[in-house]
Amino acid sequence: MAEYEAVIGLEVHAQLLTNSKLFCSCPTTFGDEPNTNVCEVCNGMPGVLPVLNRRAVEFAMKMAMAVDCTLNRRSVFARKNYFYPDLPKAYQISQYEEPIAEHGKLTVHLESGDSTIGITRIHMEEDAGKSIHSPGENVSYVDLNRTGTPLLEIVSEPDIRSAEEAVAYLKSLRAILVYLGICDGNLEEGSFRCDANVSIRPKGQEEFGTRAELKNLNSFRNVQRAIEYEIMRQQDVVEDGEAVIQETRLYDAGKNVTMSMRGKEEAHDYRYFPDPDLIPVMLDEAWIERCKSELPELPEARRNRFIEEYDLPERDADLLTSERDLADYFEEAARLSGAPKKVGNWMMGDFLRELHQTHAAVTDAAMRPAQLAELVSLVEEGVISGKIAKDIFPDLFGSGESPKSYVEAKGLVQISDSSALETQVDEVLAANPDEVAAYKGGKTKLMGFFVGQVMRATKGQANPGLVNQILKDKLGG
Repeated sequence: MAEYEAVIGLEVHAQLLTNSKLFCSCPTTFGDEPNTNVCEVCNGMPGVLPVLNRRAVEFAMKMAMAVDCTLNRRSVFARKNYFYPDLPKAYQISQYEEPIAEHGKLTVHLESGDSTIGITRIHMEEDAGKSIHSPGENVSYVDLNRTGTPLLEIVSEPDIRSAEEAVAYLKSLRAILVYLGICDGNLEEGSFRCDANVSIRPKGQEEFGTRAELKNLNSFRNVQRAIEYEIMRQQDVVEDGEAVIQETRLYDAGKNVTMSMRGKEEAHDYRYFPDPDLIPVMLDEAWIERCKSELPELPEARRNRFIEEYDLPERDADLLTSERDLADYFEEAARLSGAPKKVGNWMMGDFLRELHQTHAAVTDAAMRPAQLAELVSLVEEGVISGKIAKDIFPDLFGSGESPKSYVEAKGLVQISDSSALETQVDEVLAANPDEVAAYKGGKTKLMGFFVGQVMRATKGQANPGLVNQILKDKLGG
């Protein structure tokens, strides 16, 4: 049986965080009543003229710089002609032969190693509206609120070889967009969405196979599952002696299958031509330099700094810099506590667990960096044990209360009084003579048992280091 490799290219649409649409002053707010954020321009009424949103151009420039694209000093808007109910003008204003940026790259980090994925082009375009189908009423509705919303389309080279790599690329791309503050990256609301072109070929073959375009990929998990399914489907087709058909396929997350949507034997003829109502976009050096000066520290640079400056493991640095808010939270807590690795451990474990369980955003968490730093300091200073800290973490996370005040109010301060702990140790040893004899006979692993008994007797408040020392003194080991 022949071995195959996948060839995957991704087309990402990112909705830009502008207050108004790409060519008119209508708002871009999500979730408003249907057809309320519309005007003559985005409705395509006769005689209207589009006016380009300068902020959208600046956002496109910043994204291009962030992924090492070549910025074209001259780019042109074109009309992409097709007929669909949610496209009131019967054409979409996009960019075609002369996009704003080309020839970039993005490095992603996987357990198997790093890989660099080429970016073919980045261009600006307006979004279409939304068709809403009601099978019960046997009618369809059109909401044009989204029409004209500014998008960036980011097209990768077919450099991706697995579903895992595709997801890593998408997560890295999304992180950059969010760090730049130009897209909120919300997959559920469709402000970050992608289509995947998937084909297979025998390993070692240079020529690409016939590809299928996958749509309806609205989460990272669905992207991975859809691509994995499609790779297996195409392998089965080829091994059955049949040919893969070039087509568009929809992913059904409930059934975990891709289904044929429409054939695509050759590229659509969109009859692109330069939009006569819009002049070319010209970028001068002063504008480019100003945008470059406004770039923040990007995820890759921040990841590398976290590894170097805070001595974090690569996996921790990857996760902590995956979201800008998460990285900001970590840095503030690390600065306040002076113990970055300890803060990282708490965030990678208890903090992220509580965050996921409560479905909260980092910025909405009641426990702020100052409270996490205070908790870390209480443990480091021996005021409370690590076990007590873990026990009370959910309460502190939910309430945002000062850990120091909470510990004092609950009487949870760690017992570090040697005489008090000696009494507890004596009681434990007296209650377990067989284990004492076994320990003295060479079963030194029983030390953990004795420590556990003392911790249980003191409800976790004993200083474990001191307990260990007292036990060793009394047991002669």
